Amino acid sequence: MKEYNMPIEAAIEVIGGKWKCIILCHLETGKKRTNELRKLMPKITQKMLTQQLRELEADGLINRIAYDQIPPKVEYELNEYGKSMKPILDLLCAWGRNHIKKSNTN
Repeated sequence: MKEYNMPIEAAIEVIGGKWKCIILCHLETGKKRTNELRKLMPKITQKMLTQQLRELEADGLINRIAYDQIPPKVEYELNEYGKSMKPILDLLCAWGRNHIKKSNTN
């Protein structure tokens, strides 16, 4: 079991980085395939997207749904634990909007 000096350390370990919160926000609107996420985030590389999705899945925030069909089909969705991040993500978005407004007025 990992030890943390502050609870925020645990949160940042799970959602830290440039892409994880963005992925979680896109999944709030429903299941997405990898290619859909790539189109929504054109600056992310395939390698980074795959890595971030695996980490979010390993941390228990998203589900990976693999369909038994040809060609293979995989979707990602927020699970209940991941949905518990919604209030935090909403606050981050609101803060970001205010920051953009403040930056544009300077």
